[in-house]
Amino acid sequence: MGEPEFIYASYREVKDAETTDVYFLRTKKILEAEGLADTLVHMEMTVSGLPDGYPWGVYAGLREALKLFEGRPVTIRSLPEGTLFRPRDHRGVKVPLLTIEGRYGDFLELETPLLGFLGSASGVATKAARVKRAAGDKAVLSFGARRQHPALAPFIEYYAYIGGADAVSAIAGAERLGIEPTGTMPHSLMIIFRARRGDHRQAWLAFDRHVDPSVKRIALVDTFCDETEEALEACRLLGERLWGVRLDTPSSRRGDFAEIIREVRWKLDVNGCSHVKIVVSGGIDEYKIPALKAAGAEAFGVGASIAAAKPVDYALDITAVDTGGGWRPLSKRGKFSGRKQVYRCPRCHVDLAVPLGSGQPRCPVCGGDMEPMLETYMVDGKVVKEPEPPGEVRRRVLDQVFGLPAEEFLGFSFDE
Repeated sequence: MGEPEFIYASYREVKDAETTDVYFLRTKKILEAEGLADTLVHMEMTVSGLPDGYPWGVYAGLREALKLFEGRPVTIRSLPEGTLFRPRDHRGVKVPLLTIEGRYGDFLELETPLLGFLGSASGVATKAARVKRAAGDKAVLSFGARRQHPALAPFIEYYAYIGGADAVSAIAGAERLGIEPTGTMPHSLMIIFRARRGDHRQAWLAFDRHVDPSVKRIALVDTFCDETEEALEACRLLGERLWGVRLDTPSSRRGDFAEIIREVRWKLDVNGCSHVKIVVSGGIDEYKIPALKAAGAEAFGVGASIAAAKPVDYALDITAVDTGGGWRPLSKRGKFSGRKQVYRCPRCHVDLAVPLGSGQPRCPVCGGDMEPMLETYMVDGKVVKEPEPPGEVRRRVLDQVFGLPAEEFLGFSFDE
């Protein structure tokens, strides 16, 4: 136990491929010994499957991929960060989301961290987008830092925000995004005041006295007593300064959470506290939000369902090889060989993956023009196009997500 650090990989260890699968290093040794490491390859990253059968995913992690490959002599083309995608095109062909071209020996050991970056980022962003689509105009707060390794907190918050979360709680994550962290208060604050001052309600007043006035006053109202009575008492103590109350009742005590929210909303309204909003947290996901929203919840603190979201199952495969006489379509069985471009119809959201250089296709649904999707981001190891800032990517995601009916994006419908 004498090690001075926590167990995590440093930037340099990831960049130098010390987190890769060992068979890549053995493969590289063999290719170098046989004089084959300079083989020029075209590789495509496709989706083997989306979590839980989602119809759409959010492509995320491009920023990390470019940082990873910077300095390696490769060319990278990719969908823009934050693009919605289906795993297969209109004809059932797997859609390449990112392509890499270069001498295989120059970059093969980076496949493992590449897939880890993109799979994790896309999983978090996709779940966040689903949660935000269900929440609609109500706020989604990312509370997930405690549900993953702490070294990942900035990464999780970054891609939760890109996916649609309105705010994040982890300090380092907010700093990376250039926004203020958002949070309420823990049960421990209430317990300490109950033990030392004899009244847990004094915690609300202490929060109001000592926390910067720019921070919204949101009282936690389910520590000891009935939620409806505590919500009303918080309003009586803080008045117009109280922005909201938070319900975080453990599942073992919750009963019908929507009914509790409905009762709290009624109690507040009939007692002149209609300005007070209801914030809910604890086991929230896109499937639970519609009923809670209908009951009166106006903000959702979401932890594990976003932070511990299932990764998108990406695969990276050689689909063409140049041995000196031009590109030869070549791939393992089950893959679609050749170099490709992806086109999308902006009206029908239909994709087509076609051989590179075959020309612009027409939309098979409406007959209209289709737009090329894969853009060049890196040439010979140098970034030639930077991904947009997170705020711009987030806007792109939300424009696409809310441009689709809930049923088409989420895979289930609900009443708005």
